[in-house]
Amino acid sequence: MPVIDRCILRISAYELLFAQEVPTAVAISEAVDLAKQYSTKDSGRFVNGLLARVASEVRAS
Repeated sequence: MPVIDRCILRISAYELLFAQEVPTAVAISEAVDLAKQYSTKDSGRFVNGLLARVASEVRAS
């Protein structure tokens, strides 16, 4: 996994866990956009899938 992907995932996981005022869709969308812009061509899909799973675990309604 590229270093930039790990950094993006760490920041986004923090947002999902501790910044409840940030909507889930916004946190994930911003992370995916960053991954698409600064990492590999498949990183956007990977980041999206991983963060969606994290969000379903930590922000379950």
